[in-house]
Amino acid sequence: MRRGMLHRAAAVAMAAALAVMLSACAGLPTSGPVFAGLQPGAVAPPDFSYVPVKPQDGASPEQIVQGFIDAGIGPESNWAIAQLYLAPSFQGKWNPSATTTIDDRSARSYVATDDGHVVLTVTQQATVDADGVYKTSDGGQTPLSFELAKVEGQWRISKAPDGIVLGVDQFASVFHQYPLMYFDPAWRYLVPDMRWFPSINAPTRIATALIDGKPSSWLAGSVVSAFTDDVSLDPVSVSVTGSTGRVGLTRAALSLDRQTLDRMQTQLVYSMTAAGISDVAMEYNSSPLTAQPVSTRSTRIDPRALVQTDKAFGFLASGGDVEAVKGVSDAVAKLHPVSAQLSADYTTAAVRTGDGAVARASSTGGGAVLDRRSGLVDPVVDPQNYIWSVPSADPHALIAYAPDGNGVKIAGAWSNASRVTAMALSRDGTRLAAIVTVGGQSTIEIAGIVRDQNGVPTSLGDSTTLGTLPHAGVSLTWLSDTTLGAVAGTGGDTIVVQQTVSGPATSTSAPDDAVTIAGTTGTTVRLLGDDGTLYSQRGSNWEKAGAGVRVLGEAQGIPPSQG
Repeated sequence: MRRGMLHRAAAVAMAAALAVMLSACAGLPTSGPVFAGLQPGAVAPPDFSYVPVKPQDGASPEQIVQGFIDAGIGPESNWAIAQLYLAPSFQGKWNPSATTTIDDRSARSYVATDDGHVVLTVTQQATVDADGVYKTSDGGQTPLSFELAKVEGQWRISKAPDGIVLGVDQFASVFHQYPLMYFDPAWRYLVPDMRWFPSINAPTRIATALIDGKPSSWLAGSVVSAFTDDVSLDPVSVSVTGSTGRVGLTRAALSLDRQTLDRMQTQLVYSMTAAGISDVAMEYNSSPLTAQPVSTRSTRIDPRALVQTDKAFGFLASGGDVEAVKGVSDAVAKLHPVSAQLSADYTTAAVRTGDGAVARASSTGGGAVLDRRSGLVDPVVDPQNYIWSVPSADPHALIAYAPDGNGVKIAGAWSNASRVTAMALSRDGTRLAAIVTVGGQSTIEIAGIVRDQNGVPTSLGDSTTLGTLPHAGVSLTWLSDTTLGAVAGTGGDTIVVQQTVSGPATSTSAPDDAVTIAGTTGTTVRLLGDDGTLYSQRGSNWEKAGAGVRVLGEAQGIPPSQG
């Protein structure tokens, strides 16, 4: 096998994601004595190579603009160093938090004129908006215009676009990714809405976005929040003592019932974990509000591979034995599956049969064919045991089949796509991702699932593009609640892409014959070759973990009785 050539967007995404992993070590020496680590909630000092520099006397307009852009790496005190490059009349008018442009620093171009005007052209790779929402860009060039004036003999910026510009290599040293936790509409699962904020004062940024903000637009119709519209953060800051964050709320919180307060507490605690906060104290006017986190369903799955072999359908045990799933395994095997996904309660499996139909295998009712349309992709099953099916050549014809066999046409499915190759439904039942073809390009898109008050799926929200694949997509899965895995390409160009939801992607080479991908609750990624070889990822290598596997399936959860 050989590594496939990636286009610019994939390469940039790899660098960004690598920086995310390395950012945890920012500021740590690579040799010398060992020192105590940071206290919970503390922020590591910035990398020494990314310390902003104050404006220098005698600097030209071009140098002032370049220094101002470079100072975007310093978010302390509302980008205080960058503010020094501004004329007094403009200070306070520039909004650094409005947007963050992530670019290729090596491609920047500064052009100055004699009248104090400088144009910076950047090659935009991604953006982060004021709410922390990350979006990929097409890599096109964007001009940014600056006006300068003399202030006490020194050039200063008198007009500039809002926001900052960071190189791909700098981004993860300034911004970290944090989950804003919402509930699914049935209040059973926590659903992460991934955002990017500067690590400086992250608990306040998280609380502000969660309490006073809204879910990302593509997810808004698919999740709910316990925070009511009349409850706000007050004061607009979170004080941190040790690993506890103190969150002040407005008077309206006093009238909320205990269940609502407990759910609010749950959202705050799990949203702030990534910022080093393990406990949250909600308060009104410095007086504590009594609340504790509620119990939620886990999206954990069995770490063993779910397979169909010559012997049976079930979980692969040591020695090549297969542990059957009671009732379901026999029903799956009788359908001669080419794909199978097991429901979270282990009572149902969504199956694509050998003759191309989509069927339900049930622990009580055997097998029942649901969909015989031509060219169906591998079906998926949600927490309510609806089985989702769609023809590859007709992405808009998405149907969810209820446990009683009745089909519900899902509105709004991938309106811009000409084909759908694979789909993956999040284990919490709120998000549907797919590999689709738009304008001849294979992309990973995601949309929220909208349900009625009875939990019946009715439509998809507006989809958003997570990333573009360098080769044709083949298979898709959820590796975790926040990361998708995809197989793309064939032969020597086969790769595995790990795509963060609302974030960058990484790519690695894969076995030439890989046709199916599946993940576990941990970091293990599995692949199935078209000759029945099962592969398991170990670091950057793929080890053979089995043979004679006809189908590599996956489960959507694990029954509480087996947890």
